[in-house]
Amino acid sequence: MVSGPVVSENLDEAGRQIAAASAAGAQLVVLPENFALMPLNDADRLAAAEPDGKGPIQDFLATQSRQHRVWLVGGTIPLAAKTAGKVRAACLMFNDRGERVARYDKIHLFDVELSNGEKYHESNSFEPGEKVVVVNTPYGKLGLAVCYDLRFPELFRRLLEQGAEIFAVPSAFTAHTGKAHWEVLVRARAIENLVYVVAAAQGGRHANGRETYGDSMIVSPWGEVLTRLPDGAGYVMAECDRVRQQKVRKSLPSIHHRKLRCAGRTSVAGGRDAGSDHA
Repeated sequence: MVSGPVVSENLDEAGRQIAAASAAGAQLVVLPENFALMPLNDADRLAAAEPDGKGPIQDFLATQSRQHRVWLVGGTIPLAAKTAGKVRAACLMFNDRGERVARYDKIHLFDVELSNGEKYHESNSFEPGEKVVVVNTPYGKLGLAVCYDLRFPELFRRLLEQGAEIFAVPSAFTAHTGKAHWEVLVRARAIENLVYVVAAAQGGRHANGRETYGDSMIVSPWGEVLTRLPDGAGYVMAECDRVRQQKVRKSLPSIHHRKLRCAGRTSVAGGRDAGSDHA
């Protein structure tokens, strides 16, 4: 997507893409970070923030997942935070009955001053999350992460240790950092954890002047880019073959050769465990 500052317009576009992907056979759908709102300023984001469990964006996600019978990872949306003047960048997941089964709040906030002069200070307007989240789905256990999280492999190891077989990574990488690091990071997270990575990204120039890199892609546990969309609105689709994944993990058992482990707070959410299909 190339989301803008008008929520209703972004939801219309997201709805069109979800419908098209579902009609093509998708059963697990991932939206990009900030899919519902790429605000002109922090005040606009704060004004659009919803209380947890109630609001037009959350209603939209529930309706879309139920209507199209898809498991839906709702990118990120602004939810109310405990800290005044801030929001949570919340990634909500719904099952194919329109029931919310998980919430992940972006842990790592993008506070950087890039060499090209761009400056981002997400901690000024966002409150960080604390919990690692893995969701039981019919397509395997799915770990949630968002954008800047990609640069922190310890998070993905935590997801792996909770059984994750797929990573969903809604993102809005800058054009500058994306050109240098996006594909490398997405493929590295897939290779080192022997998982599928579904990386849905914003891609284009937004009304607030920001330019995002795009290159939405799905990557296999062997690190192959199965499909990609360089920029603009649209969707990509590929099969996540769990049988092949198990063969790869058996032939190259690197995840069983680990000597160091990590621990911390984890949340494993509902759903059912079964076969493989499309993301």
